[in-house]
Amino acid sequence: MIYILRKIRVNSLIRGCRRYGIGKDLKELKRKNIPKEKALAYFDDFYQTIYGAMWPAIREAMLCERHKYVAVVNNFTETEKVIEKLQLLGAMNVGDLYRVHKENYEERKRRRIEEGLPEKPAKSVGAIEQSTIADKLKAKAEEELQSLLPPDYDTAERFLEKRKSKGQDQDEDYEEEVMKVKKLLDPMQMRPLEEDLKSPKVDENRIVKPSTGLTSTALHEFVPATQLKGLDDYILESDQYQYYKDGSDFEIKVEKETTLNFPKHLKIFTFEEGNNSRFPSPRRGQNGNFDYYLMDGGSILPVLALDLKPGDTMLDMCAAPGGKSLVALQTLCPRVLVCNDVKLSRLHDVDSVMHEYLGDLEHWDGRLFLTNQDARAIEDKDIYNKILVDVPCTTDRLNLHTEENNLFKGSRVKERLQLPEIQTEILLQALKIIAPGGVVVYSTCSLSPIQNDGVVQMALKRCYEETQTTMVVKDMYEALAPLRCIYRFGNDFGFKYGNIVVPIRKHNWGPLYFCKIVRVN
Repeated sequence: MIYILRKIRVNSLIRGCRRYGIGKDLKELKRKNIPKEKALAYFDDFYQTIYGAMWPAIREAMLCERHKYVAVVNNFTETEKVIEKLQLLGAMNVGDLYRVHKENYEERKRRRIEEGLPEKPAKSVGAIEQSTIADKLKAKAEEELQSLLPPDYDTAERFLEKRKSKGQDQDEDYEEEVMKVKKLLDPMQMRPLEEDLKSPKVDENRIVKPSTGLTSTALHEFVPATQLKGLDDYILESDQYQYYKDGSDFEIKVEKETTLNFPKHLKIFTFEEGNNSRFPSPRRGQNGNFDYYLMDGGSILPVLALDLKPGDTMLDMCAAPGGKSLVALQTLCPRVLVCNDVKLSRLHDVDSVMHEYLGDLEHWDGRLFLTNQDARAIEDKDIYNKILVDVPCTTDRLNLHTEENNLFKGSRVKERLQLPEIQTEILLQALKIIAPGGVVVYSTCSLSPIQNDGVVQMALKRCYEETQTTMVVKDMYEALAPLRCIYRFGNDFGFKYGNIVVPIRKHNWGPLYFCKIVRVN
């Protein structure tokens, strides 16, 4: 009987929760605590500010389970057969596509000059200036700080604005208040101590009366708080915005880059605009190596921006999982390639990729090296003339589709907010060790202007202050123009130094940001 009554009570409780929607609220609360949902909510709040009307299209593309890939042909297998196989699928050679559109672009440019039409600006019409992004970030920071304060709280700036907006009568009241304060601040008149002792005055405001009791509620007014309990490890989201504006007073030289070099032996295939067909999984050839490597189409651009030449000595500072290093090797240009990563487990992934596509690595002895150290501690100065800095970032697309190692987990908030600091230190070290005349390419798979242009600005500023080295940023807008047939570049969103690939449904690559920096002396 007792068991039956208990069961009835439990069932009644469940029905009551359903009736009043308690279960639904708990389910919604649980959903909001999922890292993927947290990431999406953060992106909706932050990227909507930066990308405006374009954000819904970018959001839709990033949420697609299937996005677009390119196939990088492995030169260490039956190359001709692989190319024929990909062409039968309807895929096109990206290098050939670039050259055809480059010729058309140059022809249109020549005609404009002949007809006396003005040359198009280096950045697209309506481009947002960097200061505009800085203003948006400032507004976001103020919004976050205001959310932590009482609703009726006025900052000093707002208080003064209100005073200015008030009428003449209130101005007179304000003057009276000022006079009172001035009287309090006037120097105290000196009098003999004996005179004060005749009529002593006791300040009772700080006396704890027995009737009050020695409770914490009574004593809290007399004991100053050194920190708020529970907020000792708290970090504001807006703290990282400083990486965008702190270096804005430093002038950086920017030069135009007109051509993107496709190395002769690098064969990359993809499908046309709007065609998101999937490539079949790679297969092993007769020598046991896989025939092609599949990767996001945006990821080939940082390697192409390095402009690899025969005999180059290259360092990939954050090489895992190894795709960009493999693309560099497929150019057949580097004399030496060093693949580094701070995590040994991730370096094993690089090793696996190299074994699967290059075969026996003993043949690469003296040319290919895998190193395990913090990129910020690499001190091989003036050895490398090409350095790829593909830093750890918020990996925007990945965090919308996976729970594993998601940066938006509650336990990883501090780690995520410290990313700009780490990114700046890694890029700074690359700028310090690159040989004169060498190229550093910085890249992320994030849409954040803080992790992108902000880090570039801060690293270049610190590099000059610490080493007096002169660097030049290459504006690749014109060089990338022929690829707009298969990529959507976000040059009209205010990026001042680098270029960003933004994903949309018919060009579903990225996101990927990259910036080319050349050391002058």
